Amino acid sequence: MINWQDDLGQRTLHRIATEMVIWLTTISPSGVPQPRPVWYVWDGSAFLIYSAARAKKIGHIAHNPNVALHFNTNADGEDVQVILGKATIDPSAPLPDLNAAYLTKYREGIYSLSMDEKRYASIFTVALRIEPFRLRGLEPISDFE
Repeated sequence: MINWQDDLGQRTLHRIATEMVIWLTTISPSGVPQPRPVWYVWDGSAFLIYSAARAKKIGHIAHNPNVALHFNTNADGEDVQVILGKATIDPSAPLPDLNAAYLTKYREGIYSLSMDEKRYASIFTVALRIEPFRLRGLEPISDFE
């Protein structure tokens, strides 16, 4: 169980609320980690990430649902948070064009891809739900001074 109330948990929740991209790492059937940047929304207990149905990450998760999520660091590699979780396909999740939180966060990004909400939702049809079970990280170096 993750302690969202301690300093690491609070810093992570702040980044979850303010970052636009998180790195999702799945494991290929041959055991090779496969990181990729993704868009996400957080519902307070899980991440929701939309994917194209034929994306490799769908097959990776079917083979091994254990995933890792992390944010970019600054140039010095400080303030690291790594979230370990279990990924499942969530057929009950709304498509991205019907997910108000997702559209609020990414509407401009969708338009920058020369798409509207309907076109985007016709491509990114698979909702992945990632339930975190462990959080680890490093304190910013300035916290040790």
